[in-house]
Amino acid sequence: MKITRITTFPVSIPLKPEYRMVSALGKHDVSKYLLVRVETDAGIDGVGEATIMSRWSGETVWGAQALIDRLFAPALLDADPMDIDAIDGQMDAIAKDNWFAKSAIEMACQDIIGKDAGKPIYELLGGAARSRTIKCRFSMGAYPVERASRRAKELVEKGFTTIKVKVGTGIAADVERVRAVRESIGPDYEVVIDANCGYHTAAEAIEAANQMRDLNIGLFEQPTPRNDYHALAEVRRAIDFPVMADDICFDLAQARECIRNDACDVISVYPGKMGGIRKARRVVDVAEEAGVACSIGSNLELDIASAAMCHLVVGSQNMNIERFPGDIMGPDYHEVRIVKEPLVIAGPTITVSDQPGLGVDVDWDIVERYSGA
Repeated sequence: MKITRITTFPVSIPLKPEYRMVSALGKHDVSKYLLVRVETDAGIDGVGEATIMSRWSGETVWGAQALIDRLFAPALLDADPMDIDAIDGQMDAIAKDNWFAKSAIEMACQDIIGKDAGKPIYELLGGAARSRTIKCRFSMGAYPVERASRRAKELVEKGFTTIKVKVGTGIAADVERVRAVRESIGPDYEVVIDANCGYHTAAEAIEAANQMRDLNIGLFEQPTPRNDYHALAEVRRAIDFPVMADDICFDLAQARECIRNDACDVISVYPGKMGGIRKARRVVDVAEEAGVACSIGSNLELDIASAAMCHLVVGSQNMNIERFPGDIMGPDYHEVRIVKEPLVIAGPTITVSDQPGLGVDVDWDIVERYSGA
Protein backbone atom coordinates (compact mmCIF):
# COMPACT_ATOMS: atom_id res chain seq x y z
CA MET A 1 0.00 0.00 0.00
CA LYS A 2 1.22 3.53 -0.80
CA ILE A 3 0.19 7.02 0.17
CA THR A 4 -1.15 8.87 -2.87
CA ARG A 5 -2.27 12.16 -1.34
CA ILE A 6 -2.28 14.11 1.93
CA THR A 7 -4.78 16.96 2.22
CA THR A 8 -5.22 19.50 5.03
CA PHE A 9 -8.42 21.23 6.19
CA PRO A 10 -8.22 24.13 8.64
CA VAL A 11 -11.36 24.58 10.73
CA SER A 12 -12.58 27.22 13.15
CA ILE A 13 -15.21 25.93 15.61
CA PRO A 14 -16.58 27.96 18.53
CA LEU A 15 -16.89 26.58 22.01
CA LYS A 16 -20.28 26.64 23.72
CA PRO A 17 -20.47 29.80 25.84
CA GLU A 18 -20.72 27.89 29.13
CA TYR A 19 -17.69 25.75 28.21
CA ARG A 20 -15.26 28.48 27.17
CA MET A 21 -11.91 27.97 28.85
CA VAL A 22 -9.92 30.33 31.03
CA SER A 23 -6.53 29.27 32.41
CA ALA A 24 -3.08 30.58 33.25
CA LEU A 25 -2.48 30.47 29.49
CA GLY A 26 -5.37 32.82 28.66
CA LYS A 27 -8.83 32.42 27.14
CA HIS A 28 -9.98 29.85 24.59
CA ASP A 29 -13.26 30.69 22.85
CA VAL A 30 -12.76 29.28 19.34
CA SER A 31 -10.83 26.19 18.28
CA LYS A 32 -8.66 26.77 15.21
CA TYR A 33 -7.52 23.25 14.40
CA LEU A 34 -6.27 21.33 11.35
CA LEU A 35 -7.78 18.14 9.96
CA VAL A 36 -5.77 15.82 7.72
CA ARG A 37 -6.87 13.18 5.21
CA VAL A 38 -4.38 10.58 3.97
CA GLU A 39 -5.38 8.70 0.80
CA THR A 40 -3.86 5.45 -0.49
CA ASP A 41 -3.71 3.43 -3.69
CA ALA A 42 -5.74 0.71 -1.93
CA GLY A 43 -8.76 3.01 -1.71
CA ILE A 44 -8.48 3.26 2.08
CA ASP A 45 -8.39 6.76 3.54
CA GLY A 46 -7.39 7.80 7.05
CA VAL A 47 -8.13 10.95 9.02
CA GLY A 48 -6.19 12.84 11.67
CA GLU A 49 -6.48 16.02 13.70
CA ALA A 50 -3.92 18.57 14.85
CA THR A 51 -5.41 20.10 17.99
CA ILE A 52 -3.29 23.21 18.01
CA MET A 53 -3.03 26.00 20.59
CA SER A 54 -0.13 28.36 20.01
CA ARG A 55 0.06 29.38 23.67
CA TRP A 56 0.54 25.77 24.67
CA SER A 57 2.58 23.85 22.09
CA GLY A 58 3.88 26.82 20.10
CA GLU A 59 2.25 25.55 16.92
CA THR A 60 -0.32 27.41 14.82
CA VAL A 61 -2.88 26.10 12.37
CA TRP A 62 -1.23 28.10 9.56
CA GLY A 63 2.24 26.80 10.39
CA ALA A 64 1.04 23.21 10.71
CA GLN A 65 -0.76 23.43 7.38
CA ALA A 66 2.32 24.83 5.65
CA LEU A 67 4.56 22.20 7.23
CA ILE A 68 2.32 19.36 6.14
CA ASP A 69 1.49 20.71 2.68
CA ARG A 70 4.99 21.82 1.75
CA LEU A 71 7.29 19.39 3.56
CA PHE A 72 5.61 16.29 5.02
CA ALA A 73 3.17 15.55 2.21
CA PRO A 74 5.74 15.63 -0.63
CA ALA A 75 8.19 13.52 1.40
CA LEU A 76 5.57 10.91 2.29
CA LEU A 77 4.15 10.50 -1.21
CA ASP A 78 4.46 6.79 -2.13
CA ALA A 79 5.40 5.91 1.48
CA ASP A 80 3.85 2.86 3.11
CA PRO A 81 1.25 4.06 5.68
CA MET A 82 1.52 0.68 7.42
CA ASP A 83 5.12 1.43 8.42
CA ILE A 84 4.54 3.89 11.26
CA ASP A 85 8.17 3.76 12.38
CA ALA A 86 9.34 4.90 8.96
CA ILE A 87 6.64 7.59 8.71
CA ASP A 88 7.66 8.97 12.10
CA GLY A 89 11.33 8.78 11.18
CA GLN A 90 10.81 10.77 7.97
CA MET A 91 8.82 13.49 9.73
CA ASP A 92 11.34 13.73 12.57
CA ALA A 93 14.15 14.11 10.04
CA ILE A 94 12.32 16.95 8.31
CA ALA A 95 11.28 19.00 11.36
CA LYS A 96 11.95 18.99 15.07
CA ASP A 97 9.06 19.06 17.54
CA ASN A 98 5.76 20.12 15.83
CA TRP A 99 4.10 17.32 17.74
CA PHE A 100 0.50 18.05 16.81
CA ALA A 101 1.18 18.35 13.08
CA LYS A 102 3.02 15.03 13.13
CA SER A 103 0.32 13.39 15.23
CA ALA A 104 -2.36 14.25 12.67
CA ILE A 105 -0.53 12.32 9.93
CA GLU A 106 0.39 9.44 12.24
CA MET A 107 -3.21 9.26 13.48
CA ALA A 108 -4.47 9.04 9.90
CA CYS A 109 -2.00 6.24 9.14
CA GLN A 110 -3.13 4.35 12.24
CA ASP A 111 -6.70 4.79 11.00
CA ILE A 112 -5.68 3.23 7.68
CA ILE A 113 -3.95 0.30 9.38
CA GLY A 114 -7.02 -0.43 11.50
CA LYS A 115 -9.37 -0.21 8.53
CA ASP A 116 -7.14 -2.50 6.47
CA ALA A 117 -7.02 -5.06 9.30
CA GLY A 118 -10.73 -4.70 10.07
CA LYS A 119 -9.90 -3.91 13.71
CA PRO A 120 -10.24 -0.91 16.03
CA ILE A 121 -6.92 0.65 16.96
CA TYR A 122 -7.11 -0.52 20.57
CA GLU A 123 -6.98 -4.09 19.27
CA LEU A 124 -3.78 -3.25 17.40
CA LEU A 125 -2.32 -1.96 20.68
CA GLY A 126 -2.73 -5.37 22.27
CA GLY A 127 -6.44 -5.58 23.00
CA ALA A 128 -8.80 -3.89 25.40
CA ALA A 129 -7.36 -3.37 28.88
CA ARG A 130 -10.64 -1.82 30.06
CA SER A 131 -14.14 -0.92 28.92
CA ARG A 132 -14.72 1.16 25.79
CA THR A 133 -16.76 3.47 28.01
CA ILE A 134 -14.34 5.75 29.85
CA LYS A 135 -15.23 7.81 32.91
CA CYS A 136 -13.68 11.29 32.81
CA ARG A 137 -13.14 14.27 35.03
CA PHE A 138 -14.34 17.70 33.94
CA SER A 139 -11.81 20.45 33.32
CA MET A 140 -13.27 23.74 34.51
CA GLY A 141 -11.77 27.12 33.71
CA ALA A 142 -10.32 29.64 36.15
CA TYR A 143 -13.68 31.33 36.52
CA PRO A 144 -14.74 34.02 38.99
CA VAL A 145 -15.87 32.57 42.31
CA GLU A 146 -19.63 32.80 41.74
CA ARG A 147 -19.42 31.16 38.33
CA ALA A 148 -16.99 28.48 39.55
CA SER A 149 -19.29 27.60 42.44
CA ARG A 150 -22.38 27.41 40.25
CA ARG A 151 -20.63 25.47 37.50
CA ALA A 152 -19.20 22.90 39.91
CA LYS A 153 -22.65 22.19 41.29
CA GLU A 154 -24.03 21.78 37.77
CA LEU A 155 -21.27 19.30 36.93
CA VAL A 156 -21.84 16.99 39.89
CA GLU A 157 -25.55 17.06 39.07
CA LYS A 158 -24.54 15.74 35.61
CA GLY A 159 -22.70 12.85 37.25
CA PHE A 160 -19.10 14.05 37.40
CA THR A 161 -17.27 12.89 40.51
CA THR A 162 -13.92 14.59 39.76
CA ILE A 163 -13.70 18.31 38.99
CA LYS A 164 -10.46 19.84 37.71
CA VAL A 165 -10.11 23.53 38.54
CA LYS A 166 -7.68 25.73 36.64
CA VAL A 167 -5.30 27.68 38.89
CA GLY A 168 -2.01 29.52 38.41
CA THR A 169 -3.70 32.92 38.12
CA GLY A 170 -2.51 34.23 41.51
CA ILE A 171 -2.49 32.38 44.82
CA ALA A 172 -5.20 34.40 46.56
CA ALA A 173 -7.62 34.14 43.62
CA ASP A 174 -6.79 30.45 43.14
CA VAL A 175 -7.45 29.56 46.77
CA GLU A 176 -10.72 31.48 46.77
CA ARG A 177 -11.87 29.74 43.58
CA VAL A 178 -10.95 26.23 44.72
CA ARG A 179 -12.49 26.80 48.14
CA ALA A 180 -15.72 27.93 46.49
CA VAL A 181 -15.79 24.76 44.40
CA ARG A 182 -15.15 22.55 47.41
CA GLU A 183 -17.84 24.27 49.46
CA SER A 184 -20.26 24.07 46.55
CA ILE A 185 -19.94 20.31 45.97
CA GLY A 186 -19.16 19.13 49.49
CA PRO A 187 -16.63 16.57 50.74
CA ASP A 188 -17.71 13.51 48.74
CA TYR A 189 -16.34 14.55 45.33
CA GLU A 190 -12.74 14.83 44.19
CA VAL A 191 -11.21 18.21 43.38
CA VAL A 192 -7.94 18.38 41.42
CA ILE A 193 -6.07 21.52 40.32
CA ASP A 194 -4.10 22.41 37.19
CA ALA A 195 -1.71 25.37 37.07
CA ASN A 196 -0.52 25.00 33.44
CA CYS A 197 2.93 26.23 34.58
CA GLY A 198 1.25 29.30 36.06
CA TYR A 199 3.35 29.37 39.24
CA HIS A 200 6.79 30.79 38.51
CA THR A 201 8.75 28.92 41.18
CA ALA A 202 8.53 25.79 43.26
CA ALA A 203 8.16 27.94 46.37
CA GLU A 204 5.12 29.69 44.92
CA ALA A 205 3.50 26.39 43.95
CA ILE A 206 4.22 24.93 47.39
CA GLU A 207 2.69 27.99 49.07
CA ALA A 208 -0.45 27.61 46.95
CA ALA A 209 -0.69 23.93 47.85
CA ASN A 210 -0.21 24.66 51.54
CA GLN A 211 -2.99 27.24 51.49
CA MET A 212 -5.31 24.62 49.96
CA ARG A 213 -4.28 21.84 52.34
CA ASP A 214 -7.66 21.80 54.09
CA LEU A 215 -9.56 21.48 50.78
CA ASN A 216 -8.71 17.80 50.20
CA ILE A 217 -7.00 18.21 46.81
CA GLY A 218 -6.60 14.94 44.93
CA LEU A 219 -3.92 15.98 42.40
CA PHE A 220 -1.73 18.98 41.50
CA GLU A 221 -1.19 19.13 37.74
CA GLN A 222 1.83 20.93 36.28
CA PRO A 223 2.48 23.42 39.10
CA THR A 224 5.87 24.67 37.83
CA PRO A 225 7.33 26.04 34.57
CA ARG A 226 8.38 23.96 31.58
CA ASN A 227 11.81 22.36 31.47
CA ASP A 228 12.40 22.74 35.23
CA TYR A 229 12.25 19.12 36.36
CA HIS A 230 14.04 19.96 39.60
CA ALA A 231 11.30 22.44 40.54
CA LEU A 232 8.57 19.90 39.82
CA ALA A 233 10.38 17.35 41.96
CA GLU A 234 10.75 19.91 44.74
CA VAL A 235 7.00 20.47 44.78
CA ARG A 236 6.35 16.74 44.81
CA ARG A 237 8.61 16.26 47.84
CA ALA A 238 7.04 19.15 49.73
CA ILE A 239 3.30 18.46 49.41
CA ASP A 240 1.15 15.58 50.56
CA PHE A 241 -0.93 14.92 47.44
CA PRO A 242 0.09 13.56 44.01
CA VAL A 243 1.76 15.65 41.30
CA MET A 244 1.08 15.27 37.58
CA ALA A 245 3.50 16.24 34.80
CA ASP A 246 1.81 17.56 31.67
CA ASP A 247 3.10 20.72 29.96
CA ILE A 248 6.66 19.64 30.82
CA CYS A 249 6.41 16.30 28.98
CA PHE A 250 5.95 16.20 25.19
CA ASP A 251 8.16 13.28 24.22
CA LEU A 252 9.98 10.21 25.48
CA ALA A 253 13.14 12.10 26.43
CA GLN A 254 11.15 14.50 28.59
CA ALA A 255 9.22 11.62 30.14
CA ARG A 256 12.54 10.05 31.08
CA GLU A 257 13.62 13.35 32.67
CA CYS A 258 10.47 13.32 34.78
CA ILE A 259 11.23 9.76 35.86
CA ARG A 260 14.96 10.38 36.44
CA ASN A 261 14.18 13.35 38.68
CA ASP A 262 11.37 11.59 40.60
CA ALA A 263 9.41 14.66 39.56
CA CYS A 264 5.87 13.27 39.42
CA ASP A 265 3.46 10.57 40.48
CA VAL A 266 1.66 10.51 37.14
CA ILE A 267 2.34 11.67 33.57
CA SER A 268 -0.38 13.16 31.37
CA VAL A 269 -0.10 11.45 27.99
CA TYR A 270 -2.09 11.96 24.81
CA PRO A 271 -1.42 11.33 21.14
CA GLY A 272 -1.50 14.97 20.02
CA LYS A 273 1.24 16.32 22.22
CA MET A 274 3.37 13.19 21.89
CA GLY A 275 3.42 13.23 18.08
CA GLY A 276 1.06 10.29 17.60
CA ILE A 277 -0.38 7.11 19.08
CA ARG A 278 2.81 5.06 18.69
CA LYS A 279 5.00 7.60 20.48
CA ALA A 280 2.40 8.13 23.18
CA ARG A 281 2.18 4.39 23.80
CA ARG A 282 5.97 4.22 24.11
CA VAL A 283 5.86 6.84 26.88
CA VAL A 284 3.12 4.87 28.64
CA ASP A 285 5.22 1.68 28.50
CA VAL A 286 8.45 3.34 29.69
CA ALA A 287 6.56 4.97 32.56
CA GLU A 288 5.09 1.60 33.51
CA GLU A 289 8.56 0.05 33.61
CA ALA A 290 9.56 2.81 36.05
CA GLY A 291 6.47 2.38 38.21
CA VAL A 292 4.98 5.75 37.18
CA ALA A 293 1.28 5.95 36.34
CA CYS A 294 -0.09 7.65 33.24
CA SER A 295 -3.43 9.25 32.50
CA ILE A 296 -5.01 11.02 29.55
CA GLY A 297 -4.82 14.79 29.15
CA SER A 298 -6.73 17.09 26.83
CA ASN A 299 -6.33 20.03 24.49
CA LEU A 300 -10.11 20.26 23.87
CA GLU A 301 -9.96 17.85 20.95
CA LEU A 302 -12.68 17.25 18.37
CA ASP A 303 -14.03 13.74 17.70
CA ILE A 304 -11.09 12.55 15.57
CA ALA A 305 -8.33 13.16 18.10
CA SER A 306 -10.68 12.23 20.96
CA ALA A 307 -11.16 8.84 19.32
CA ALA A 308 -7.37 8.40 19.18
CA MET A 309 -7.18 9.28 22.89
CA CYS A 310 -9.89 6.74 23.72
CA HIS A 311 -8.12 3.98 21.80
CA LEU A 312 -4.89 4.71 23.69
CA VAL A 313 -6.72 4.53 27.03
CA VAL A 314 -8.65 1.37 26.20
CA GLY A 315 -5.58 -0.38 24.77
CA SER A 316 -3.03 0.54 27.47
CA GLN A 317 -3.01 -1.00 30.93
CA ASN A 318 -0.89 1.80 32.42
CA MET A 319 -3.39 4.52 31.53
CA ASN A 320 -4.56 4.68 35.13
CA ILE A 321 -7.84 6.51 34.56
CA GLU A 322 -9.49 4.64 37.42
CA ARG A 323 -7.17 6.29 39.95
CA PHE A 324 -6.43 9.47 37.97
CA PRO A 325 -9.41 10.26 35.73
CA GLY A 326 -8.49 12.02 32.51
CA ASP A 327 -10.07 14.52 30.13
CA ILE A 328 -11.68 13.36 26.88
CA MET A 329 -14.62 15.75 26.90
CA GLY A 330 -13.40 18.06 24.13
CA PRO A 331 -16.12 17.27 21.55
CA ASP A 332 -18.81 18.26 24.05
CA TYR A 333 -17.20 21.68 24.59
CA HIS A 334 -17.83 22.66 20.95
CA GLU A 335 -20.95 23.99 19.27
CA VAL A 336 -20.82 21.40 16.45
CA ARG A 337 -19.49 17.88 15.96
CA ILE A 338 -17.54 17.16 12.77
CA VAL A 339 -18.31 13.44 12.38
CA LYS A 340 -21.44 11.62 11.23
CA GLU A 341 -21.73 9.38 14.28
CA PRO A 342 -20.08 11.29 17.15
CA LEU A 343 -18.44 9.56 20.07
CA VAL A 344 -21.12 8.95 22.68
CA ILE A 345 -20.73 11.36 25.58
CA ALA A 346 -23.14 10.84 28.46
CA GLY A 347 -22.46 12.87 31.58
CA PRO A 348 -18.91 12.00 32.69
CA THR A 349 -18.42 9.13 30.22
CA ILE A 350 -17.28 8.83 26.63
CA THR A 351 -17.56 5.64 24.58
CA VAL A 352 -15.31 4.84 21.65
CA SER A 353 -16.54 2.79 18.70
CA ASP A 354 -15.46 -0.80 18.09
CA GLN A 355 -15.42 -0.18 14.33
CA PRO A 356 -12.14 -0.51 12.37
CA GLY A 357 -9.48 2.16 12.69
CA LEU A 358 -10.39 5.24 14.69
CA GLY A 359 -14.06 4.37 14.18
CA VAL A 360 -15.10 7.88 13.09
CA ASP A 361 -16.52 9.04 9.76
CA VAL A 362 -15.90 12.72 9.08
CA ASP A 363 -18.81 14.80 7.83
CA TRP A 364 -16.97 16.81 5.18
CA ASP A 365 -19.99 19.07 4.60
CA ILE A 366 -19.71 20.30 8.18
CA VAL A 367 -15.95 20.68 7.79
CA GLU A 368 -16.57 22.81 4.71
CA ARG A 369 -19.05 25.03 6.59
CA TYR A 370 -16.53 25.67 9.36
CA SER A 371 -13.47 25.84 7.14
CA GLY A 372 -10.81 28.48 7.51
CA ALA A 373 -8.74 29.77 10.38
